[in-house]
Amino acid sequence: MGRGLLWDHMRRLWRAFLRFFFRLLYNRLAWSYDLVAWLVSLGHWRAWGRATLHHLTGQVILELGHGPGHLLVALEERDFRPVGVDLSPRMVRQAQSRLRNAGQPVPLVHARTQALPFRDLAFDTIVATFPTDFILDPATLHEVTRSMRGEGRLVVAVGARFEGEGLIATFLSWLYQVTGQNKWCLDDFGRRLAEVGLSTRIIPHNVDRTTVLMVVGEKRCRQASSGQSTG
Repeated sequence: MGRGLLWDHMRRLWRAFLRFFFRLLYNRLAWSYDLVAWLVSLGHWRAWGRATLHHLTGQVILELGHGPGHLLVALEERDFRPVGVDLSPRMVRQAQSRLRNAGQPVPLVHARTQALPFRDLAFDTIVATFPTDFILDPATLHEVTRSMRGEGRLVVAVGARFEGEGLIATFLSWLYQVTGQNKWCLDDFGRRLAEVGLSTRIIPHNVDRTTVLMVVGEKRCRQASSGQSTG
């Protein structure tokens, strides 16, 4: 086997291992999700998720892949009307427990993002924080635009980076690189959003000494009504 073929084989094995690990983290190891997220973000994980709050529009918000439910709690506290959807039953149970303890009756749905069980034009904003590849699936993006109101918005926190060149920041940057968390090709994501009728803005949002990268997609009918481009 040539060096190039061997390298390709190793990369395929590594990607398969990462997919297996993340499936475990979102399912059987869901109890450890908050700890892992806190460690790899140096305690910034929840603040990174809450950074999306600055880019929402309207009141009725759908969170795709809600995980343990921290953003849903923040949405309810700020008088939004959130709904959560997640494929992992363990994550749904975690979020239900967290919301119940907070006294917040937020509807949660166990479903695939590729087949959302909601009526057309149901949500003002659809949000996702650090999603896996489901967000790039054409079926997911079709469901997003179907469920989004005429001047709706998709807000996706796609990644974060540490500013400075300290040892820990350098290590975490390397960790995100080897685990594929910095794999996003923003041009490709923008092209996919354009294919389903969304214009795209890329917005860096500062959180402490880190930067969260946001992708905001808006229905093009909004441009037509305002006469302005959001690209």
